[in-house]
Amino acid sequence: MIESRPHTLFSFGTLLDEKVQKELFGRAVPTSPASLAGHTTRPIRITDESVIATSGLDVHLTLERRIGAAVEGAVLHLTDADLAAADDYEVDDYTRRRVRLSSGETAWAYLDANPLRPAERIVIVGDSIAYGRCDPEGGWAARLAATHIARNELARRVFNLAIPGSTLADVSEQTPTLLAPRLPDTLLVAAGINDSAAHDGLAHLPDALGSLASTALRHNARLVVAGPIWLDEEHTPDYEGLSFARARALELRASLRAWCDAHHVDFLDMWEPLRDRPDLLVDGLHPSAEGHEVLYRHLSTLGG
Repeated sequence: MIESRPHTLFSFGTLLDEKVQKELFGRAVPTSPASLAGHTTRPIRITDESVIATSGLDVHLTLERRIGAAVEGAVLHLTDADLAAADDYEVDDYTRRRVRLSSGETAWAYLDANPLRPAERIVIVGDSIAYGRCDPEGGWAARLAATHIARNELARRVFNLAIPGSTLADVSEQTPTLLAPRLPDTLLVAAGINDSAAHDGLAHLPDALGSLASTALRHNARLVVAGPIWLDEEHTPDYEGLSFARARALELRASLRAWCDAHHVDFLDMWEPLRDRPDLLVDGLHPSAEGHEVLYRHLSTLGG
């Protein structure tokens, strides 16, 4: 018989209501006061009738990032079954992710399912595609930055720290020293295509992603992983001994998605927008300016 594991879940809303707890868990669960720094709340309208019936409210709260702010709430101490019941209760607007509490402890929390919507300060790390190579306008990352910052010039920032040629292992080693002065609340990782082109490169993927997840959590930042784009292997030359193949890129895509699913990390699938569109690639690998515009529009539907 498998024993239930203990879980801690930070809540600031209806899950603290004893009536809701009894409905979901069959009892009032143990709680302890807690605070989540770097966040504030905003209202969100609920349309799920079962959730409204349980909470008695058609407006709940969701989290947004805000430097200097903090959300007061409590940590619920739950079993496996309790956590599953809480997952069923939360509507699709929310997703469960790890957060770092003001105490330094980590816990689950339900965040906006759209990972970039609540962000204020985004750090992008990655390779030449994230860097914007072959696009004088700076690629999809520059377009994301322009739109994101325009919504609040005083508070919002995007830092593109991508380095052409980087692997996921490179990114995981370089990132820890880059984050502190930029005060990020979101770490967007867009790398891995170089790993897919190297012998046994994908074998190091779990360690690199695990390191990046730990780094993000230490900085109270949300990790978001962007998958590889479609490539035209018939026109992709070898770069310094790296051989890019579509099958390997698809293997990378599947591996990233599987890791993210297993670790409750946000995955942004970037494959389809350029699929079978070699005209949007300069050299079979790097998007043209138009290709980057297509990627940006797709990214906006997933996370912005």
